[in-house]
Amino acid sequence: MQPLPELVSYLEGLSEPHILFDTRYRILAANAAYRRQYSPERSVVGRTCYEVSHHFSMPCDQSGESCPLARSRESGQRERVLHLHHTPQGEEYVNIELAPLLDASGAQAFFVEKMEPLRVAKGQPAAHGLIGRAAAFQRMLALVARVAPSQAAVLLLGESGTGKELVARAVHEASLRAQRPLVVVDCSSLPENLFESELFGHERGAFTGAISARGGLVEAASGGTLFLDEVGDIPLTMQVKLLRLLESGTYRRVGSNELRHADLRVVSATHRDLDRMVEEGRFREDLYYRLSTFPIHLPALRERRDDIPLLAAALMERVAPRRRLEFKPEAMALLQAQDYRGNVRELRNLLERTSLLCDGLAIEAVHVRQALQSGRRELAAPLRQTAAGIEAGAGTNADAGMATPGIARGPGTLQALEKVQLQQLVASHTGSRAELAARLGISERSLYRRLKALPAA
Repeated sequence: MQPLPELVSYLEGLSEPHILFDTRYRILAANAAYRRQYSPERSVVGRTCYEVSHHFSMPCDQSGESCPLARSRESGQRERVLHLHHTPQGEEYVNIELAPLLDASGAQAFFVEKMEPLRVAKGQPAAHGLIGRAAAFQRMLALVARVAPSQAAVLLLGESGTGKELVARAVHEASLRAQRPLVVVDCSSLPENLFESELFGHERGAFTGAISARGGLVEAASGGTLFLDEVGDIPLTMQVKLLRLLESGTYRRVGSNELRHADLRVVSATHRDLDRMVEEGRFREDLYYRLSTFPIHLPALRERRDDIPLLAAALMERVAPRRRLEFKPEAMALLQAQDYRGNVRELRNLLERTSLLCDGLAIEAVHVRQALQSGRRELAAPLRQTAAGIEAGAGTNADAGMATPGIARGPGTLQALEKVQLQQLVASHTGSRAELAARLGISERSLYRRLKALPAA
């Protein structure tokens, strides 16, 4: 069955990339915008959509992606997904909206697919914006793409260093308010006695030192987005006034009776457990529900280890912009083996130390290991104790029974405790011995010597 010429002509006149394809994924028509974006030098008609957009040999749902056609067959209606597409300029994230077209019998005969680039994120190293392609990252990004065009309040939940301000900026830049300001409020740094005036502004003479009237951050964000970073640190006395702003869209400057109107969207973020704070009476429940219309969990770096090579390449461009440093495979394996309790911020610090320890153009495993050893806080307390014991005993002859100076042998001693901790660590570790040695901050030779001295299981 061939599509009507009128439908093909209609698609050609649309400014966004569109394609028309059949139930076997074969492209029947593609408008000029699509051809320019995906295949400027070769015809796409007759080829499958997954081959052109993804370079796949099978449909998306058989290649690890969410397929809008498969979902539309199940639901019988329009479907939206976020995909990472190949283009002549590299890979880019794309919002896809698929609409089924029915034949005279009511069966799905054709599908029209609209593609809209999501320019706030990249699937390759980039100087700015969000970077990643791991499954956890793509799930988060799909939520960002879905909520950004709306006016819903967004609550970003994640550990320190996961990039909450970057995600807030992505929500703003993908919204209808992108041409207006994004104003950041660092709630953790504002003293309680200044919080209200900083947020809402004040009139002249409202308090000592108020020598002139001044607008607040809410006023500065007019028409745009107000980002409340670390919202869990807002004092209880201020929470009710923030709630009034969110509920009514109105506020008063300190020292004024004049009611002002705010036209803004609120995005907030915290690393705290707000549910527990609500239970303990430290955070208002009604404010929590106002802020968390659309919560988004930001994955920790350990949940997206596959993104570490992309992030490392991008971050190295920032910490050592005048050097063209490359990572040896062993060095990258050590980077990917870390837990990064400080997440991307910790990775950046580690890379900066590593670059300073490297005199050449290639980052070796020894450079990463040295950088890790100079930042031993990455190890949890039990691991630090184990590492200290391992390092102290690295030069002893275990087979000859030579004791480490200052440490008595025997059950219940520190050395026995170290052995138990090391046994537990080995049992729970799923990576290579090189990665385990890197976590402990010792050489592989020292690790093998200590493992040899352990009692047989």
